[in-house]
Amino acid sequence: MKTKFSQLALIAALSLATVGTSYAHEDYSEGGANHWLSHVSETKTAPTANQLASFGYAATKNADREVTLPSGSKYLNVTRLETIKINVGGKSVVWTFDTLGTTPFPLSKIVSGADDITVYVTENPVYQRG
Repeated sequence: MKTKFSQLALIAALSLATVGTSYAHEDYSEGGANHWLSHVSETKTAPTANQLASFGYAATKNADREVTLPSGSKYLNVTRLETIKINVGGKSVVWTFDTLGTTPFPLSKIVSGADDITVYVTENPVYQRG
């Protein structure tokens, strides 16, 4: 009697274990053994073109200010994250200076033909440690 009871208990335990694991299992057969990694990476978003632009990006919003650079200008001072309408050499662009740091760079990276003008970026006071 003890043997039959032990066998029945073992069969019941195995049956419950099998049923429980079948509910917990997801089908990852599409991607092989590491398919679960693709589920994790799908939740991450790729950086946008704006986030990858090291000098900022053309803005779709209104400018905070407008700057006209006359012929012979050598520099343009901006604040990081500022949006400026720049008029230079007969060209105009509205630009958000969402830069990676505050390193100076040539304006020609934004406006072709503005080769001799350097953009100097200061940190936005909102983001400075005080």
